[in-house]
Amino acid sequence: MSRTTDFLMSIRWIIKLHESMLKEICQEYQLTLIEATIISFLHNNPSKDTAADIVEFRMLSKGNVSQAVESLIQKSLLQRKQDTVDRRKIHLSLTQDACPITESMEAVWCKFHEKIFAGLSQEDLKLFDRVNKQIIQNTKDAMMGREQI
Repeated sequence: MSRTTDFLMSIRWIIKLHESMLKEICQEYQLTLIEATIISFLHNNPSKDTAADIVEFRMLSKGNVSQAVESLIQKSLLQRKQDTVDRRKIHLSLTQDACPITESMEAVWCKFHEKIFAGLSQEDLKLFDRVNKQIIQNTKDAMMGREQI
């Protein structure tokens, strides 16, 4: 197979593994996949705490994020707080009730990392991080160029 096909297939397999592991948490805590994704995102990215951040960084639809945020608020797992400077901006934060979920997620992410990085040395991981950052930057640059056409 071509390098492109292999690369795209590996991304897809990693995503499928990630989602299957996240689904275990969904079943345990009666969450939808998008609700679990939002909890995970807010837990792992404390400085990115708005629905717009979730939409941008997780590439999810505004409508799905809005609906899931409302559901998480109803479940007392999430709370809103209006920005003190820009009243239009709403910050989201996890409540104490979400702690057992985030603890479960931490354990799942450890297993996830162990599985996908099994057999790699510290040197391999450093190289992976460097190459991955460059690929991300190249992809962002290419997407920005396409948007300007």
